[in-house]
Amino acid sequence: MTPSAERTMPRAAGEGGGLTDAEAARRLAEHGRNEVTTRRSVPLYARIAAQLRDPLIMVLLGAIALTVAIGDHADTVVIALVVVVNTAVGVVQEIRADNAVAALSALSAPAARVVRGGRQREAPAAEVVPGDVILLGEGDIVPADARLTEASALLVDESMLTGESVPVDKDLRAEAGGSAEAATLSAGTVVVRGRGVADVTATGADSALGRIAALLEGKQEPSPLQRRLAALGRVLALVTLALCAVVFGLGLLRGLGLGTMSVTAISLAVAAVPESLPAVVTLALALGARRMAARHAVVRRLPAVETLGSVTMLATDKTGTLTEGRMVVRHIWTPGVAVDVTGVGYEPEGELRTGDRAARPGELAPVRRLLTAAVLCNDAALRPPGERNGGAVRWSALGDPTEAALLAAAAKAGCDEPGRLRRTHPRIAEEPFDSLRKRMTTLHTAPSGEILVCLKGAPETVLDASVLDDGPAQLDRAGQEAARLAALGYRVLAVASGTRRRAPASASDAERGLRLLGLAAISDPPKPAAAATLAACRSAGITPVMVTGDHPATARAVGSEVGLLGADGPDGAAEQVVTGHALAAGEVPDVTAVRVFARTDPQQKLDIVEAWHTHGDVTAMTGDGVNDGPALRRADIGVAMGRRGTEVARQSADLVLTDDELSTVVAAVEEGRRVYDNIRRFLLYGLAGGAAEILIMLIGPALGLTLPLRAGQILWINLLTHGLTGVAMGAEPASPSVMRRPPRPPEQHVLGHGLWQRVLFLGAAVTVVSLAAALAVHAVDGPWQSVLFLSLLAAQLGVVLGLRSPLLTRDNLFLPLSVLASAALGAAAVYLPFLRSVLETEPLGWAEAGLAAAVGAAGFALARLTGQPWVRRLLAAG
Repeated sequence: MTPSAERTMPRAAGEGGGLTDAEAARRLAEHGRNEVTTRRSVPLYARIAAQLRDPLIMVLLGAIALTVAIGDHADTVVIALVVVVNTAVGVVQEIRADNAVAALSALSAPAARVVRGGRQREAPAAEVVPGDVILLGEGDIVPADARLTEASALLVDESMLTGESVPVDKDLRAEAGGSAEAATLSAGTVVVRGRGVADVTATGADSALGRIAALLEGKQEPSPLQRRLAALGRVLALVTLALCAVVFGLGLLRGLGLGTMSVTAISLAVAAVPESLPAVVTLALALGARRMAARHAVVRRLPAVETLGSVTMLATDKTGTLTEGRMVVRHIWTPGVAVDVTGVGYEPEGELRTGDRAARPGELAPVRRLLTAAVLCNDAALRPPGERNGGAVRWSALGDPTEAALLAAAAKAGCDEPGRLRRTHPRIAEEPFDSLRKRMTTLHTAPSGEILVCLKGAPETVLDASVLDDGPAQLDRAGQEAARLAALGYRVLAVASGTRRRAPASASDAERGLRLLGLAAISDPPKPAAAATLAACRSAGITPVMVTGDHPATARAVGSEVGLLGADGPDGAAEQVVTGHALAAGEVPDVTAVRVFARTDPQQKLDIVEAWHTHGDVTAMTGDGVNDGPALRRADIGVAMGRRGTEVARQSADLVLTDDELSTVVAAVEEGRRVYDNIRRFLLYGLAGGAAEILIMLIGPALGLTLPLRAGQILWINLLTHGLTGVAMGAEPASPSVMRRPPRPPEQHVLGHGLWQRVLFLGAAVTVVSLAAALAVHAVDGPWQSVLFLSLLAAQLGVVLGLRSPLLTRDNLFLPLSVLASAALGAAAVYLPFLRSVLETEPLGWAEAGLAAAVGAAGFALARLTGQPWVRRLLAAG
């Protein structure tokens, strides 16, 4: 490692520099947004051509040519209308889906930390302009090409630009030695370690890679569900074509004309297969993703919507997810005095107390020494409420919440203001905190000219004889106090300091011979809704697991409070708190039996996810740090925190929570199940209707109904049932019981769990009631074909309403309205002269129309019947 003493310390948050807002706005207008040209939109004619290339639509085009050739102009008009409407619906659905995905990309586009008007703030990456001063930390993605002005232990992953797998050390000293690339940053590269300050040199199309959000571009791959449905569609098409060939042959045997039976068979094939299914699925996924975004869950990859409904295990971190994430120092212990700290959040208001009284100034001296060292060994900042904090109504943290809590405690203790301390004790070197060392060391020039060493970190890495010059008794006493505080649920930091006459070669070389200043116990209480959220997960068949880097005792305290420990698991294994060391040593016989893991590193998070995968589970994993990236990518659903998460975590994730609330994951799972349920509901409806049409055409002639339905009538039914009503089914609300049932097995077929039996039952039932109505009218020489046409349409519309769950809901009023519109157009087909001549129907009397309406009511009742649990069990058993 290059000696960090020779590196330049990045200026503290909130200190001067950067463009003014007015100048930034001027440059944004001059240079444009920091984004590359997005993918060319598909022209309308190309979308229409793609729809017309659909095999079933091409069959219909052939049918148009056939009907024109034989002079059947009525059927020509109907078939052409069906082609136009189906093509229009397909194009509109495709455009809506593309727009939804584009909107999601915009919602998940990254942000950058810039200095504007002398203050640090967060701005959309697209609004970064040349000349901006950007601040970079571990896990950030560089938003634009830039040149470093200050750096500290900065290591950058440039693999996406150069293909080199080894991160590059960015060092201003190397630039002075002639290596200009050492101070150059490229857009899209990732900060692996350290911090830096840089001036933006190029944005948008002028940068090396363009806007980071271009990383989100790319063709959306079909989801596993879409692939399964495409395979199902091919099978259904083959079966349907075979049955239609039978209908065609039987018609010829009965002496019907070749042209008539050709058009009828083609129309039946098109009507029987729900050709709008792929578009409906894509739209349902896109609408589901938009609903999730409205509930603060941004889906970055559309197939994740489907996968969410199958999640069986949720691995969650602790800080900020199960807990408030607003750290507060509650207790400070020094070898000479211990004090309690009052106050809430990051507000620098409160007092230090010993027992039942305020601490005296003389008692606070060792506490102030501890907190002064903690302020210097610190990269966070506190932002007061107001306009400069985005209109926030309370103090907030900029940087690590633990470090911010130490700043608030220092203010309560009366220490010097952080900016003044940093000016009087300038930092000259540092060894940043990382997840393996678990401590941070900084070197400062004291007013006396000596070098002040400040160190803070986890007690087990600080309370070490190789680091501290305190005696064994003192270290043992401090260790016992740290264990006691951790057992109470506190996060404990040890703070030490020392002085040197000369600057060491590096900050890490100064980590010896220091004196212990004391311990700070920091509280991060569980969120009020955490326990209820985890209980909701268990009710939905999802096993929650907490994976944290905190002390085992802290993890146990929080796990017990939120109901994780003892909630489930075999042989009391769920009562255990397993450490990362035990996991790495292979001391855990069954990883899936453990509910709380502590002191884990990134590799062990990955091991936990892998163990659940091997167990056959569908996993979701939450994370916010750069080190969470591998586990987020490996999990079936990676969930990143949108507010406090790093860009690496966001870009690795499938789902980004804009409110950082775990309950949002549960809401997203509900949406995922809702989407899948609606797709299965559409399949049940569409396939049952198609099966009924084929059965009627096969059975009707045997019952004396020579040509049960004409080609135009079949296509008109198809248009009304698969058009508005089919699309409307994709927006149905979730069933009240959707989160009280276990997740569907990932290997389950889309027609599994009794669905294909329900399709056959409903198809047969609709066939029986529709034919019964037609036969009743046929027996009295009435307009039986028109009755059959209207009855079959009414039965399918009745099924649509009968499949609703819940039945009476104000959600998705589009469905009942589309049913009413379809019913009105169905009635128009037998009462309007123009449509009667085109569809070859006859007007119906009140009795005949009432009979068709009764068939619709029967379709509704049959659909409600198949939704009953005992009927489902009976059909599945059969």
